Amino acid sequence: MFTLAEVASLNDIQPTYRILKPWWDVFMDYLAVVMLMVAIFAGTMQLTKDQVVCLPVLQSTVNSKAQPGVSGKADFTTVETTTGQGEDMSMRTVSFGSAPTVTTDVPLSRSASSQSQPTESGQELKKELKDSLGRKTNLDFQQYVFINQMCYHLALPWYSKYFPYLVLIHTIILIVSSNFWFKYPKTCSKIEHFVSILGKCFESPWTTKALSETACEDSEENKQRLTGAQSLPKYVSTSSDEGSPSANTPMITKSGFKFSADKPMIEVPSVTILDKKDGEQAKALFEKVRKFRAHVEDSDLIYKLYVGQTIIKTVKFIFILCYTANFVNTISFEHICNPKVEHLIGYTQFECTHNMAYMLKKLLISYISLICVYGFICLYTLFWLFRIPLKEYSFEKVREESSFSDIPDVKNDFAFLLHMVDQYDQLYSKRFGVFLSEVSENKLREISLNHEWTFEKLRQHVSRNAQDKQELHLFMMSGVPDAVFDLTDLDVLKLELIPEAKIPAKISQMTNLQELHLCHCPAKVEQTAFSFLRDHLRCLHVKFTDVAEIPTWVYLLKNLRELYLIGNLNSENNKMIGLESLRELRHLKILYVKSNLTKIPPNITDVAPHLTKLVILNDGTKLVVLNSLKKMTNVAELELQNCELERIPHAIFSLSNLQELDLKSNSIRTIEEIISFQHLKRLTCLKLWHNKIVNIPSSITHVKNLESLYLSNNKLESLPAAVFSLQKLRCLDVSYNSIALIPAEIGLLQNLQHFYITGNKVDTLPKQLFKCVKLRTLCLGQNCITSIPDKVGQLLQLTHLELKGNCLEYLPATLGQCQLLRKSGLVVEDHLFDTLPSKVKEMLNQDTSIPFANGI
Repeated sequence: MFTLAEVASLNDIQPTYRILKPWWDVFMDYLAVVMLMVAIFAGTMQLTKDQVVCLPVLQSTVNSKAQPGVSGKADFTTVETTTGQGEDMSMRTVSFGSAPTVTTDVPLSRSASSQSQPTESGQELKKELKDSLGRKTNLDFQQYVFINQMCYHLALPWYSKYFPYLVLIHTIILIVSSNFWFKYPKTCSKIEHFVSILGKCFESPWTTKALSETACEDSEENKQRLTGAQSLPKYVSTSSDEGSPSANTPMITKSGFKFSADKPMIEVPSVTILDKKDGEQAKALFEKVRKFRAHVEDSDLIYKLYVGQTIIKTVKFIFILCYTANFVNTISFEHICNPKVEHLIGYTQFECTHNMAYMLKKLLISYISLICVYGFICLYTLFWLFRIPLKEYSFEKVREESSFSDIPDVKNDFAFLLHMVDQYDQLYSKRFGVFLSEVSENKLREISLNHEWTFEKLRQHVSRNAQDKQELHLFMMSGVPDAVFDLTDLDVLKLELIPEAKIPAKISQMTNLQELHLCHCPAKVEQTAFSFLRDHLRCLHVKFTDVAEIPTWVYLLKNLRELYLIGNLNSENNKMIGLESLRELRHLKILYVKSNLTKIPPNITDVAPHLTKLVILNDGTKLVVLNSLKKMTNVAELELQNCELERIPHAIFSLSNLQELDLKSNSIRTIEEIISFQHLKRLTCLKLWHNKIVNIPSSITHVKNLESLYLSNNKLESLPAAVFSLQKLRCLDVSYNSIALIPAEIGLLQNLQHFYITGNKVDTLPKQLFKCVKLRTLCLGQNCITSIPDKVGQLLQLTHLELKGNCLEYLPATLGQCQLLRKSGLVVEDHLFDTLPSKVKEMLNQDTSIPFANGI
């Protein structure tokens, strides 16, 4: 037989799971243990003491009241035997085969003998009865043992023999059904993770700190409510200056119940000091809770399994109660046995007693009582399961008791587990809800961030940019450290990949700040901070993926001078531009847009009269509609790069104030429209580089004020003489074409200072080139030039000479006459430099300490 310790292990669930066992599960576990003890006790008693004792029933000669009882083919017949004194006793007669069983009322003190005895006289009979009180039988001990064994199996009801084992089996099934959801692989893993995370959340120092600060905040808010304060909190600016956003401005989203990240938190004294280790553990818990929620909330397997096992227990209870109630009366102390072994024993009927009948009946009644209690609890569990929607869980009470108004409601298995935890202790859910709140997570990140990034550490990351301004670049942080706003001498602040960036009122201390970069960083600002930025910010760079990431307060910076927008401005669904109105940017001068536009956004025309420079860099998307350019009458610089333009847009010819035009990286093949540039009296710089231009029309002579002409990376094969009629030309770039000859007319460009013809097919240099005595930059690299004329020495202002990649054998010694040329400005192979005279080398090496490497 099983020991109690061995069987009890079936109900041994890990102690950590106790928080998921409501009172009814615990109570049913105890009932199962009691039923288990009943089964073990009954089984032990049955194995050690269970037996029947049988005596033969003697046939009586006195049978005046005998009544035949025909049983037909029935195996069992129950009769009543009445004693001579009138006492009734219930008996159970067992017969086998088709032999009829005859039951008679026989006085217990007088039994009839089964053998025929000769009739005696009355006196002898009286004498015999007087001498003995019973009848002798002709059975020995072995025959009694044999009959006892046979009648135990034949006469005793089956339920009396197997009752303990049935109880044991039923109890084990109930125990398994109660704890199956803890063992099933697809649920136990989720339960294990949940219990682990829940315990860590409950014991985390951050939970205590967050709830303590919440209590302090609530008390402060209660004081304000009690005093009847109707105005805004003191830390929120109520400035009503011109240009400040109104209540319905999209800059700050306001809600009566939802916590806004724009609203600064009330400073309260810390109840506990959160060290770095605790902060890291808390951040890890936030990540675990987020991933666990995503993993569990999408299914309801745990709920269904728990409901299923409860239904199984209920059905089991009904089944046990139904069949047990039918067999409770079959357990009896006395039984009649007809073993059909008359040829061995000599008797046909025996009367047996079952010595464990009384004990088994009491145990069975106790078991039925326990099962009834167990069943009522199962019914209550089902009522609880279906009475309320357990697949939905609301943290409404937690939100009311704390400032964490953003704790989301959960569903499915996540909600069911929290409902089960509430049956154990609701404090678990309250402390767990802290780790579902983004506000709480932001508080933790802010504390950890401020601990890590102190003023001294941030000062070490400040650098000088190309404009000699102090710059700080913050990348991939959880927020903006408070110490940043103590760097009062900072000129440029770059915030990149900081999704929870918040600009507080302390930014007003940074009086030197004029340039701000927001790279994938939809920063939120407080009212006071916005007022400062509106008045002081001059340059703003915004890089985004979707136009919705552009902070709405950007459109209200009335003193902004430069705005750089980099991101997707063209919706794929409706082809509508997502920019909001820019008309509030009254002082905007430079607008830089790098996107995928098909037309110039109408919003840009809101600031068209003020713009002096417009830059549009497309990603290869064809820019079709350009009529709105006509409204930009004050634009002096216009760049339309990578817009798949095939011709020069006619709208450009209306820009009378245009000074510089850049059409880089398009698909322009012909520039016949260049004659229309004669109306642009102020146009001085024309950049048509990286296109597919084959020739330059002679009408270019009409653009008389042109000073810079860039035609590099095209398909030019020659330079027409018309180009050299532009007397004001100071810069000519025709690099990386297929030009084989430099015309002699180049000598007419007396004002030419920069000439680039690198990457062509030039083999000789005309002497007229060196009449351009104002040349400062001459790039002749990657051609087929075999020699450099000595007249190169006439270029007295030459500071940069590129000769690398040609077929030169030596350099002329007259390079020494170029007084401004230095070795750093001479791009040539090493062996050619060595051909120069030593005096020329010394002259070129003056004022340079950089070792010569590859002529650069």
